[in-house]
Amino acid sequence: MTKKELRAAMKKRNLSLSSEERDAASERIFGRVERLPGFSAARCAAFFCALPDEPQTGAALARWSAAKRIVVPRVEGDAMRFYDYAPGELCRGAFGIAEPSVAERPCDPADIDFIVVPGVAFTAAGARMGRGRGYYDKYLSQPGFRGVKAGVCYAHQLVGELPVEPHDVFMDYVVTDD
Repeated sequence: MTKKELRAAMKKRNLSLSSEERDAASERIFGRVERLPGFSAARCAAFFCALPDEPQTGAALARWSAAKRIVVPRVEGDAMRFYDYAPGELCRGAFGIAEPSVAERPCDPADIDFIVVPGVAFTAAGARMGRGRGYYDKYLSQPGFRGVKAGVCYAHQLVGELPVEPHDVFMDYVVTDD
């Protein structure tokens, strides 16, 4: 399967889940993320605001932001930067993703202790295929970034192998609902 075909197949399969299945799977995924080494000690955790075909992040964002500094991404041209999460200040941004509307000073990549990364598909070894624009690979490759990287996906998004390119950044953990 080509990358384009795999992306289309995964999106279709993800969207075929009922809202109840998606919510239950998301709760299992983020419950497991909370038990990963490094999460409880993290002072600053980077997270994402979910698209309809991704594990749903609303409940975890609310829960985690009560206990930690949570930062979420904002796409600015060909770069992605993270800003403090403020639920009432999110707007529809690039690609229809909720993102901070008030862009104050971005979070320094060195401040992020733990990052939760979405993806189209992952391998058990931590390879990740994103949506094709390279935003996360560029961000995670910055010299100052040192956080623990946890990829999250539904169980069917875990595949045996993916094409890997030199710029691809591997995850430290891959967490599914299975």
